[in-house]
Amino acid sequence: MTIEIPSRDELGVILKKAKRVAVVGLSGNPERTSYMVSKAMQDAGYEIIPVNPTVGEVLGVKAVKSLKEIEGHVDIVNVFRRSEHLLEVAMVFAEIDADVFWSQLGCISEDAYNFLKDKGFTVVMDRCIKVEHALTK
Repeated sequence: MTIEIPSRDELGVILKKAKRVAVVGLSGNPERTSYMVSKAMQDAGYEIIPVNPTVGEVLGVKAVKSLKEIEGHVDIVNVFRRSEHLLEVAMVFAEIDADVFWSQLGCISEDAYNFLKDKGFTVVMDRCIKVEHALTK
């Protein structure tokens, strides 16, 4: 695969600049990784926007069904979906006002990566945003 991930320094710059993080696939179950990671990021001061059509509210925030329902700018879209869904999410991401497409550990799609890079977006794949935040403080 020809996926290039920004350097740890570049990830640190992205995370220091970011304020709003939309989390696609954020579960309302506190046992799920998406919940634990998003809670840690919320506790670190980020505004978390749950994007999941199957939940009403997560972490005290009303969920939206789709990225297209989010009003205003989004700094990072953090994706907790299986790799085979990344291209579909990337296509919606490209239609909204967002800067960085970030997929969690184990989530990689060369098609989604190439689609977004061709449009000039910053793409991070196969990295845990919580781990990177801790390492770049």
